[in-house]
Amino acid sequence: MSKDKKTKSRFMKIKCGDCGNEQVVFGCVASKIKCIVCEKSLAESTGGKTKFLSEIVEVLDKDI
Repeated sequence: MSKDKKTKSRFMKIKCGDCGNEQVVFGCVASKIKCIVCEKSLAESTGGKTKFLSEIVEVLDKDI
């Protein structure tokens, strides 16, 4: 028995508001995510969904 499973989790490409760096993060983070260039906080965990503190440029892997 095979079922097609759809996940709610996505990878997001986000852009740092300070330096303009773009990086890919998982949609359900477990800790704070900082920019790898300037170390500004880009996202943080809320116990379930991620609170993004920066601009989401693109949603990746839509059909996992």
